[in-house]
Amino acid sequence: MESFIRFITDPQNLLSIGVGVLVFATVLTLMSSMTGGVALDKRMKAVAERRDDLKRRSRANMAGGQGALRHTDDGFKKRIVDRLNLTKLLEDPKVAGQMAQAGYRGPRPLTTFYFFRFASPFIFMIVAAFYLFVIKVVDWPTMNKVTATMAAAVAGFYAPNLYLKNRIDKRRTSIMQAFPDALDLLLICVEAGMSIEAAIAKVSQEMGPSSIDLAEELSLLSAELSYLPDRRMAYENLGKRTNHPGVKSVATAMTQAETYGTPLATALRVMAKENRELRMSAAEKKAAALPAKLTVPMILFFLPVLFVVILGPAILNVMDMMKGG
Repeated sequence: MESFIRFITDPQNLLSIGVGVLVFATVLTLMSSMTGGVALDKRMKAVAERRDDLKRRSRANMAGGQGALRHTDDGFKKRIVDRLNLTKLLEDPKVAGQMAQAGYRGPRPLTTFYFFRFASPFIFMIVAAFYLFVIKVVDWPTMNKVTATMAAAVAGFYAPNLYLKNRIDKRRTSIMQAFPDALDLLLICVEAGMSIEAAIAKVSQEMGPSSIDLAEELSLLSAELSYLPDRRMAYENLGKRTNHPGVKSVATAMTQAETYGTPLATALRVMAKENRELRMSAAEKKAAALPAKLTVPMILFFLPVLFVVILGPAILNVMDMMKGG
């Protein structure tokens, strides 16, 4: 036990572990870019299961049944959540919508979120207390250690929310980068005479290599258009799952085209232009903020090196003159 404590408290060992983790993350990132097709197949399989579920519900409703064919979750985390009544204790009306925006559907991800929101504070607190009170990594007063332990518990409480928000932002960025191109392809398919369901299904297949998230959303939209009782619900669900003004405007335009019979091709052409402008304005905004973000790195990393390069030879010459004198 003492040898293990010495091992994990040695700064060189901790540095080696950190470097190993960074190398592993780099290799994993490179490998994930090469296995995009496998991830796309898994996501499309999940979409196919959702399509089958909608088909079963539609048939059950037409047969006069209750349509109670929802996925169930009977795992360990579900039992903990139900026994402690965490759904009521940690109830948040926005969580269900945020889970859909992050690409997690069904009751199991929601149960997992509530479970980790309950367990993360205790995990973080136990780890912090182990390092501060048992291993004694730093020689702090007792009150400072208690404060750090409580701070770790608070960080653990907000960690699932931060992870979910980060996942939503990444997914929305992936969708919006490829969304104008998807609208162009959809416009071509509609003008070629394809129905809107067939056009959306075709575009979802073509957009898989560019954005798996967008391909998944379009496949879900195609399934919901086929089996939901009201087609307007499918477009509204698309806007809710993405929660982006550009996608919501396209969903509204499609709904109006379905309701009033307006030309869909004209609406798609206008929406594609607007979303392309939104993407360009977002890129210009990032470019405009770049100088301000580079100020601190330049002060910390570039200027010291520049001073060494410029003043180094002069200082060496002065030192040589002083030695010669």
